[in-house]
Amino acid sequence: MPRRPIDITIPDLSGRRAVVTGASDGVGLGMEMRLAAAGAEVVMPVRNPRKGEAALARIRQETPHADVSLRTLDLSSLASVAALGETLLDEDRPIHLLINNAGVMTPPARQTTADGFELQFGTNHLGHFALVAHLLPLLRAGRARVTSQVSVSADQHAINWGDLHWKRSYHGRKAYSQSKIAFGLFGLELDRRSRRAGWGITSNLSHPGVAPTSLLAARPDVGRDKDTLMVRAIRAMSARGVIVGTVETAKLPALMAATSPDARPGGFYGPSGPGHLGGPPAEQQLYSRLRSPDEAQRVWEVSEELVGTRIQG
Repeated sequence: MPRRPIDITIPDLSGRRAVVTGASDGVGLGMEMRLAAAGAEVVMPVRNPRKGEAALARIRQETPHADVSLRTLDLSSLASVAALGETLLDEDRPIHLLINNAGVMTPPARQTTADGFELQFGTNHLGHFALVAHLLPLLRAGRARVTSQVSVSADQHAINWGDLHWKRSYHGRKAYSQSKIAFGLFGLELDRRSRRAGWGITSNLSHPGVAPTSLLAARPDVGRDKDTLMVRAIRAMSARGVIVGTVETAKLPALMAATSPDARPGGFYGPSGPGHLGGPPAEQQLYSRLRSPDEAQRVWEVSEELVGTRIQG
């Protein structure tokens, strides 16, 4: 049975500067297309210049007068994160929207970042933590809304405090869950600290549900040479309109969290269908693993120590 169209209204974003990580394909590209069409100036930080140029061309094809531009970013390298921060600080333009969307999921074997962190924890959480630290003056200047994209996996497993980098016994799915739990706790702690310190930044969370995005597809760069059985099953269900979402619907919760005038600071947005796997976006109850301010403070302090950068107003 054909799906009913699912969409949201994006308000006029003229005069707003938006930065979206994970910009070159999938959900990130879909977000950027909608932001550009709504009038935002969109900055696209990408790791792969070829894919970035193709994404840029696609946006301009759909929105010929779009104000979009590429920057270089590899979230698995703190040096690359710092370089992007320096570039944007030199441009001295306030940032009004930051969607922390990029991620890597379940490499079959343990891999590390350029700085020696477990790849998922280092990319999904620590890279974004460092990015916010570097961009804080611009986020404050724009009274930015920061939306951090977690996952249904943040409702599973736990932070492996005794072995954050999974050196002793690697488990891909548990390490992925850890990265998204830590990232969600950080996003909520950012909002609390901003309110206490008067930074003017609001921060909330989103998750895309389950959809046939590139996260589970063949990714030779993370040691996955072919599609997993899971992504094949998700594609089949998505095509038939069964339970899960689509790449088109997966971008909507983050767009709602980032742009809706009704989206709450500290709120959590995701699909509203069965199991919150697909369907129209809506505010949701926060996962139990993301509710502890004490755990969030611990994540913040450990992250500052690991990346060597403090987030201070």
